[in-house]
Amino acid sequence: MLLPKSGEVALRGLGPAYVLSLVVAGVLAAPAALHAQAIPGALPESARALAQGEWPAYAGTYAASRYSPLTQIDGTNAKDLHIAWRWKSPDMATRQANPGIGPSYLNESTPLMVGGVLYTSSSLSQVAAIDAVSGATKWVFDPKVYENLLGIPANNGWLHRGVAYWRNGDDERIVMLTAFAQMIMLDAKTGTPVPTFGRDGRVDLAEGLRRRVDRDYYTMTSPPVIVRGVIVVGSSVMDFWGHRPSPPGDVRGFDVATGRLLWTFHTVAQGEEPGAETWEKDSWKETGNTNVWAPISADEQLGYIYLPVSTPTNDYYGGDRPGNGLYGESLVCLDVTTGKKVWHYQLVHHGLWDYDPPAAPNLIDITVKGKLVKAVSQTTKQAFVYVFDRITGEPVWPIEEQPVPASTVPGERASKTQPFPTKPAPFDIQGARDENLIDLTPEIHKEAIDIAATYDRGDLYTPPSQRGTIVVPGVGGGGSWNGAAVDPETGTLYVGTSRVPFVVTIHPPRAWEGSYDFIGEVKYLAGPRGLPLLKPPFGSMVAIDMNSGEHRWRIPVGNSEAMASIRNLGIRERLGLQGRSWALVTKTVLIVVQMGYFSLPRFVPEWGRPIFDLHNRDPHLWVYDKTSGEMLAEIALPANATGAPITYLAGGKQYIAFPVGGGPLPEELIAVSL
Repeated sequence: MLLPKSGEVALRGLGPAYVLSLVVAGVLAAPAALHAQAIPGALPESARALAQGEWPAYAGTYAASRYSPLTQIDGTNAKDLHIAWRWKSPDMATRQANPGIGPSYLNESTPLMVGGVLYTSSSLSQVAAIDAVSGATKWVFDPKVYENLLGIPANNGWLHRGVAYWRNGDDERIVMLTAFAQMIMLDAKTGTPVPTFGRDGRVDLAEGLRRRVDRDYYTMTSPPVIVRGVIVVGSSVMDFWGHRPSPPGDVRGFDVATGRLLWTFHTVAQGEEPGAETWEKDSWKETGNTNVWAPISADEQLGYIYLPVSTPTNDYYGGDRPGNGLYGESLVCLDVTTGKKVWHYQLVHHGLWDYDPPAAPNLIDITVKGKLVKAVSQTTKQAFVYVFDRITGEPVWPIEEQPVPASTVPGERASKTQPFPTKPAPFDIQGARDENLIDLTPEIHKEAIDIAATYDRGDLYTPPSQRGTIVVPGVGGGGSWNGAAVDPETGTLYVGTSRVPFVVTIHPPRAWEGSYDFIGEVKYLAGPRGLPLLKPPFGSMVAIDMNSGEHRWRIPVGNSEAMASIRNLGIRERLGLQGRSWALVTKTVLIVVQMGYFSLPRFVPEWGRPIFDLHNRDPHLWVYDKTSGEMLAEIALPANATGAPITYLAGGKQYIAFPVGGGPLPEELIAVSL
């Protein structure tokens, strides 16, 4: 990610005396106090960048900690935070000039900050450089991927989560993976393509796979990681089955200097490869997806990368892919130089619930029973945290194979067991049992039971059915792509979770839905009287001590009085809101932002798909005590966050920045400061 720059001082562009004054004033933790070992797996250059107030990777570093040692914002002054600037995405002007592009889904891009400049992507795959102090645009690069006449990209359409930064001496570059699968290398100073990379600065990622792919089914949403001169690239593959076979989700490594393909890892084991035997009836030949759409993590010191691999083709029906199916829904560790597998652990066997790991694995160094463990943890939709030794892949605490229900769908053979971690305990409720349904009053509880009785339901891993099965946690989690934050000083993991149940119904495909025997249809299941179906807290933040595996605390996130159905009951207690919550940890406090909500989908004929409209609801930024979960400040915002926040130091001031908007709402980047 970062190679040292000659003559680099402790804070870019500032003299050592000024840096020392910032330390004395409490703006910065002393850089010596945050050496490379404090950030798991980070090289000294990466840890130093974080210590000097930069944010050089999607989650701070490739450890995916979302942690910063900055101290200017603390519990005593957080109430004084205010909006410093608002930056408008260039996408809005582009859409006005090109009305046929179609709406975005969410403005999900989390910016980077290096050398006083923010680098961010847009929903339309544009890239921008922004002055970190003023919010003024420095340059914009538009690859114009919307001109390819392919319509809206796969899955949720126009969205993007960010870019990657790489430096070698004075050579600074930005790597962008676009919608419809282009990799573009830009000069970070000018925003122009680097001509020596690929073909005129581009590599076509739809080429070079083991079979031809349709670009409307194959796209990129998350940034790559760059470790030891290798750009590691995942993909987002369409979760719809009209094209058969679906594109493969193989992970690839490219040379950072030239764009040359170095290696390919088959996420569906092929031929004589180990794991191919888990695809019975040679189903490995056709099965696709099994991609890595979430961000990838890396231990820069070891040269290992950690892949959260998603569900194989046809999320909810596996009759065409009998067997456990490696490496579907697994955490896989690769050597970044060779692309060879070091270890793997399958989190879900023969997945039927769309329970793919949705977030970057968190690297964390913990002490368990007096022994230092270099660990990696994976938060999941089903509200588990799986914890492994990141060198060997051995579970830190036992993971038990427990029996689960069989499927009633013809041709389906669900796995007889699934792996259940013994520690930590699940961070949210599991299963649509009566005791998990909303119970604000006895009458409301009975009405919720009556709604649930219309469908099949039971414990976690009750298979989808033709009648319809209530899946809890739902297909969006539990834990979702908001992931977790980690305090490396205390070994505490903070994860946002939401109680959003879905019904999955299995049925034969209609003419336009493909040629599989069955497919699944998913819908949100509401509760009685406009209330959620599941009991509160509807959205929460959970703190887990990863040294012991014990939960520290849970707090509701969001003011439930924003819901008319709660106001009508006269409930003043804070019950949280259904919605993704992102955590950001600093040396002093925990910072949380939350997303709004989508209205029910509306079908748009010209796009041939449903469109979800985003709405704001009770937008705030909250600051909490890290140890107790006590709220220290609640700052009203003009819009809900739609992606992960970052914090950085520029011009002697600490900022917090995050994206907002999408769909019918203006897409912006908002920065707050004291």
